[in-house]
Amino acid sequence: MKVLILGAAGQIASLLRDNLLNETDDTLVLYARNANQRLTVQDDTREKIVEGDFLDEKALKEALTDVDAVYLNDMGNTNAVKTVIKAMEASQVKRLIGASILGIYNEVGGAFGEWNHAMIGTSPRMQAQKDSAKAVENADLDYTLLRLTWLYNEEGNENYMLTQKGEPFIGAQVTREAVARLVTDILDDKNNRFIGKSVGVSEPGTDWEKPSFY
Repeated sequence: MKVLILGAAGQIASLLRDNLLNETDDTLVLYARNANQRLTVQDDTREKIVEGDFLDEKALKEALTDVDAVYLNDMGNTNAVKTVIKAMEASQVKRLIGASILGIYNEVGGAFGEWNHAMIGTSPRMQAQKDSAKAVENADLDYTLLRLTWLYNEEGNENYMLTQKGEPFIGAQVTREAVARLVTDILDDKNNRFIGKSVGVSEPGTDWEKPSFY
């Protein structure tokens, strides 16, 4: 499989890259702004670095050549997400896994929901995430949206749990390592169980009023 990682210099994207290099035979296209300054090829037989941003449709189309699946590391700019969608449709690449955030469907209840809303619920970024998710869901793509709860780092902690669209969101935090593991698992899923799904992503046992690091 050939995987395009959009936003490849990000923390989750970097962890995903390591997983795919170490555990699969996939080839990778690493796409990021100032990519040549921020990234170094680890395996020149399996990796290609491409410089560009998410609004550069021409660069995106070039990066999408012969790609089977795309991981989009950030959906906080709706115009950029729409450009990615346009480039994918023009390149006839269908598979997209996009990292969004919790709360885009007002699905977070209880004390944690109140805390989360106070923190980000009325922010321009939240509205952009909502609009971006809607654009993906309305596109002619085999998408999976990941609604990520609050993120932190913990080496070796790859535990995740999922909730489905329409279900209450549960879980105040999750590691970036766990998100990278989930994306790796989704890419490896031969039964296509995640296509057309929007899943909430959290760590088991974190049904708290706020993340432990706040």
